[in-house]
Amino acid sequence: MNALAQSGVGRAFTTPLGLFSGGYILILLVVALTAPWITPFDVTIQDLANSNAAPGWPHLMGTDEFGRDVLSRVMYGARTSLSVSATAIGFSMIVGMALGAAAGYFGGLFERAVMTVVDLTWSFPDILIALMLVAIIGPGLSSTMFAIAVAYLAQFTRLTRAQIVQLKRETFIEATINLGATPAHILSRHLLPNAVAPVIVVGMLAIGDGIILEATLGFFGLGAQPPTPSWGAMMSSGTAQLFLAPWVIIFPGLVVAVTVIAINLFGDALIRALDIRERLRGT
Repeated sequence: MNALAQSGVGRAFTTPLGLFSGGYILILLVVALTAPWITPFDVTIQDLANSNAAPGWPHLMGTDEFGRDVLSRVMYGARTSLSVSATAIGFSMIVGMALGAAAGYFGGLFERAVMTVVDLTWSFPDILIALMLVAIIGPGLSSTMFAIAVAYLAQFTRLTRAQIVQLKRETFIEATINLGATPAHILSRHLLPNAVAPVIVVGMLAIGDGIILEATLGFFGLGAQPPTPSWGAMMSSGTAQLFLAPWVIIFPGLVVAVTVIAINLFGDALIRALDIRERLRGT
């Protein structure tokens, strides 16, 4: 992980696109972490006298139908959308790596059972899996995180398994086995450390997809529930005000688009810096 951070991330920032996209992501993370203290207005207090006010001073992005400051809610929405997608993708990545590593190393009936279940989920669109799970569990942030985690579990399981199957053929792994090392030691000390870099990069790219999925669920009213701001929920409420106050839907939608583009650009810069593309070619 240190080598990844020092060599890969540092080189990714040396390219113009990597610097721009990485800088935007860092600023967005700071905004998300400090949103409760830096938002210019309270995100829940209504001011009906100023409802649907056009962008200007002091409401730089205007106000919504309840007179709430759109800029403040977009800033706080970053906290909700990023935390939900990052937590869900992180959980999915950890579980997927564990399942994929075990399946790739042990093989046999266990591998067939794991990959059969994984391939079943892989055959359905992510949004369909998420919608079905949230419909069963119920709306809310917890169910949204669980749905996103399950939707992307197959991706990390398949990728990790492919990496482990390829790595366990290496001579140093065979030598380690002949020396009597336990499977747990081989997996934790030799296989996973060499397989983790591509998975982390793919996980970062998946966060962008997770943001879109969280925004979609929020748009359908299945994500964050009022009065908690999220980008998807803001766009959903903005559809009713599209011709009266278009800024209510335009600004959160624009932030979602720019954020996903920035994550993908920085992920591509990281792939180039770490030379991951060759390692992923066989998967």
